[in-house]
Amino acid sequence: MDARDRLVLALDLESPRGCLELLGRVGDRIGRVKVGPRIFALGGLGFIRELVDGGYRVFLDLKLHDIPNTVALAVEALASHRIWALTVHAAGGFEMMRRAVECRGDMDILAVTVLTSLGEDAWAQVSPGCPMGDAIASRARLAHRAGVQGLVCSPLDLEIVTSAAPGLATVVPGIRFQGGEVHDQARVMGPREAVASGASFLVVGRAILESPDPAGTIESMVEMMEVGN
Repeated sequence: MDARDRLVLALDLESPRGCLELLGRVGDRIGRVKVGPRIFALGGLGFIRELVDGGYRVFLDLKLHDIPNTVALAVEALASHRIWALTVHAAGGFEMMRRAVECRGDMDILAVTVLTSLGEDAWAQVSPGCPMGDAIASRARLAHRAGVQGLVCSPLDLEIVTSAAPGLATVVPGIRFQGGEVHDQARVMGPREAVASGASFLVVGRAILESPDPAGTIESMVEMMEVGN
């Protein structure tokens, strides 16, 4: 898999129409896209079908986290829509992830370990007494045992994750150009360093979406990923 196929564009824009306009501008420079809760709420499965029919591999990032049966029913409802990958939250536990895998069809299930927005202080507020690294390793091991196809983690957690769950794909948000703003993500890294650290896929949003030249920014990102390989 070449560097370009490992880049996932996060479609975090105001509307499905805006997403399609952007994709028209960048052409075949992007083959994988991430759809989050807002755009999915606005565009629904019709938007997903439009992307899939356009040749894009869709990463639906809903971070499902509920009782096992509820998550299983949701996964089953999405499994027939030719989606590349769907996220569940590893904090939901082994049985929830196992049931999601059972119902996935041909869709990959990716387990989110810890949100990249949580730094150590924020983590301590919601998980007092549990070091973040221990939680990430434990969740990665559970996800691996449950049979998921990959993990979503901060680039700073790649060493922990790949050690705890060897062989799983790693999908990494929190990618920034050197010197770029981090906004609401606390644990970030550049594309070259993330690939060198073992990331399978990089999810990039603002750096491309807010660029005056999105196509050129994608090319720069791909070049950096190739150097890090």
